[in-house]
Parts: sequence; C-alpha cells; structure tokens
Amino acid sequence: MPQIILLLIVAIIAWIGYRKFIADAERLTRQRERLRREQQTGANGTLVKDPKTGEYRLKRDDE
Repeated sequence: MPQIILLLIVAIIAWIGYRKFIADAERLTRQRERLRREQQTGANGTLVKDPKTGEYRLKRDDE
C-alpha cells in the first residue's frame, strides 16, 4: 500500500512540474514572438489602453 501512495505522490508532482514547464514555455514563446515583431517593425514597444483612465501606456512583460 505505501508503494501506491508514493507512486501517486510522484505522479502528482510530475504532472504539476509538466504543467509548469508548458506554461513557462508558452509564456516565453509569446514574449519572443512579440520581440521578433517589434524588431521587424522597428517599434519600441506595444501600446495598450488603460480601461480606467483611457490613456495609452507601454505593455508590461507580465501582461
């Protein structure tokens, strides 16, 4: 019985690690694609409109 519990714990940890890896890879892919497009067009950043104030600002990396 302890072997099954240990196997389940290892499987859960592996699944969480896999999901974290995929999320990080997708985030880095989006970031690299954005940087590639900026270099292609010669832009210094991407502007986004702030819904509260209506002003435009540069998009942050965590968005």
